[in-house]
Amino acid sequence: MRVPETLADMLDNNAWKYPDQTAFVWGDTRVTHAQFHARARQLASALQRLGLRRQDRVGILSQNSLAFQEVYGACELSGLICATVNWRLAPPEMIYIINDGGPRVLIFEEAYAATIDAMRPSLRDVEHFVCIGDPPPFAIGFEDLLASGDAAGPSLRPKPDDIAFLIYTSGTTGRPKGVMLSQKGEVAAAEILGSDMLNGPSDRLLIMMPLFHIGAKIIQLAQHWRAGTVVVQRGFDPVAVLDGLERERITVTHMAPTMIQTLLATPGIEQRDLKALRMIVYAAAPMPLPVLKKGLRLLGPIFQQQFGQTEGIGTTLLAHDHRPDGTERDREILTSVGRASPRVNVRIVDDAGEDVPVGEVGEVLLTSPAVMMGYWNNTAATLATLRDGWVHTGDVGRLDAEGFLYLVDRKKDMIITGGENVYSREVEEAVVTHPDVSEVAVIGVPDETWGEAVMAVVVAQPGARPTAQSIVDHCRTLIASYKKPRHVVFVDEIVKLPSGKIDKVMLRKIHGAPKGA
Repeated sequence: MRVPETLADMLDNNAWKYPDQTAFVWGDTRVTHAQFHARARQLASALQRLGLRRQDRVGILSQNSLAFQEVYGACELSGLICATVNWRLAPPEMIYIINDGGPRVLIFEEAYAATIDAMRPSLRDVEHFVCIGDPPPFAIGFEDLLASGDAAGPSLRPKPDDIAFLIYTSGTTGRPKGVMLSQKGEVAAAEILGSDMLNGPSDRLLIMMPLFHIGAKIIQLAQHWRAGTVVVQRGFDPVAVLDGLERERITVTHMAPTMIQTLLATPGIEQRDLKALRMIVYAAAPMPLPVLKKGLRLLGPIFQQQFGQTEGIGTTLLAHDHRPDGTERDREILTSVGRASPRVNVRIVDDAGEDVPVGEVGEVLLTSPAVMMGYWNNTAATLATLRDGWVHTGDVGRLDAEGFLYLVDRKKDMIITGGENVYSREVEEAVVTHPDVSEVAVIGVPDETWGEAVMAVVVAQPGARPTAQSIVDHCRTLIASYKKPRHVVFVDEIVKLPSGKIDKVMLRKIHGAPKGA
């Protein structure tokens, strides 16, 4: 046993200290820390026998599964790099990411066999294809590959400064960028987030967010920082989530606010026994106040917000800061994303990189032991984003005198209309307070007169029929007239990225040429 410097140390320690405690639950399968450690070691050995060397990439295209976790574990133990692929992407987007990361082995789920087969001629570096499930003729079966490994494990061993994961950003501002996350950085991230979540060995975490994304992966690492149990579900289904929370006596889970809203609206939730649940971590977007109030009423004061990026951990709005019925200051704090997590520093700077006074708006910068190493094959983007150890997030925000961070907008999402800067988040906060509005996204669209015009894309409350004019009139009472939406469109659903964030690039493509309010 050693003080963890790498993710391999974490896996070793858990197998030694808690060998018989359940590490993962996948359906009816339960795997202890010792069993998971053994399979991950054998898989790492099998990958080494295919000719892989330390810091070679292993690509994976799969929905959530135990095998996905085993691929992560094998890479963590051996110094190989786990390079994840978003299964929701179109084939050309997948080809770009796979060729950029250059994995020599590509592991994929049986459901994607036809997609992989069609892409094979375009994949430059893949030497071995491995299928989770029934393999097609061009691939090795996952269990067959694992069986070819040595139970003694690989001769490879990671170093703290090795890359552990290559996880691609959502590509909201262009081509996806591969974020390089180090072994020691992810150990620090697990400790930081585990501390915020108050994790212990008896905790039971439910994961249904996609494992190709850093949000689900880092929550899992935070749980295993203290050797707790992780229950994995294939994806988000509200009834399956409620079943899992109840059956497995889950203590902690992680969801996007839209998932929480769906969960709270699921018939029969009031009759479920969810007393074991002590924390729901939400991220990727702010929680609408009506949803939060309903959640607090049904489940109690268990909500905690995390703000950060694939590039680095940021802030936490702790459960005790969620007081919507408290003082005016309590309600103001609730519009923030919390304060810096342990070992995290936050700055707000102007365009010259100088710190701005408390309360003034500027770009949000983050630093911690868990920040990224840089972007894979993209030195220019690395130099633009990571300077002197500080991640330039691209978010615009302000800090108050107590250190609470308030996000105003993305720098690239700022709307300039008639020469005035309009922050979309400010408009969204005004629109969503309309009683007939369930959800909103605000974007800038081309306008011949104003350069850009403010557009609100609105999802109405069930059964409600708000008009565009009622939305505009409502906003006039809350924000300056030039900030109000000039165009309002109503949709059944707002398109989102796999992380749960609103996909404003797609919204602009869909609604970029308005024909009136």
